Amino acid sequence: MLVAAAVCPCPPLLVPPVAAGAAPELDAARTACADAVGVLAAARPDRLVVVGPYPGDGGPERYPAGSVGDFRGFGVDVRVRFPGDREAAPDASDVPDASGARDARPLPASLAVAAWLLDRATWSGAPVEAVAVGERLAPSRCADTGRELVGRGGRVALLVMGDGSACRTLKAPGYLDERAAPFDARVGRALGRADTGALAALDEHLAHELKVAGRAPWQVLAGAAEGAGLAGRLLHEDAPYGVGYYVATWS
Repeated sequence: MLVAAAVCPCPPLLVPPVAAGAAPELDAARTACADAVGVLAAARPDRLVVVGPYPGDGGPERYPAGSVGDFRGFGVDVRVRFPGDREAAPDASDVPDASGARDARPLPASLAVAAWLLDRATWSGAPVEAVAVGERLAPSRCADTGRELVGRGGRVALLVMGDGSACRTLKAPGYLDERAAPFDARVGRALGRADTGALAALDEHLAHELKVAGRAPWQVLAGAAEGAGLAGRLLHEDAPYGVGYYVATWS
């Protein structure tokens, strides 16, 4: 049963050492993310599942408690790990998977940002696991993944990472696209209202054209929240650097 969800953006710029001198520009987003993680903790789940995107159409790829990642690809030697009962591994090649085998996969960037948020919040509640889904994963598979995540029993909370369009301004990563602002507005309304139907209906092809990283994780959330009766609250919405960022809670 899904008892709570938090939606946060996943740019590595949320991590201050990555942002360097521009770090204060995302202070409001960081504060909202901390508040959202607090809502998850207050729900007292039995299990916290982090859902984030990665490039491509594959997935879901699963990462157990104790998985590690870093931001060396962004020019800083900052390492993160998901809370768990294992000792911190020295590097990503030494992380055991759920079967006990050694797992060479580091956390994708979106999940590494989530691990940083949880560490910043000193998460000490439910065990944490993670699922990464391809940004182009079909909506039906996203929904099925969400249903599976909450169908294993117990009280489940989700931390859902994802960004809106990257085409809001001329200097945005995807340049300016007049369809971006209306798309992002629909997403903001859906997240603020916990509208699973509106999230499920997001057009995967348009989302790809607008470089939306969050479409697939949001549709995982839509599948997980079917029939849960949660109320939504939009805590933060902005488009710095021409990219749509949202922070929302469902509880």
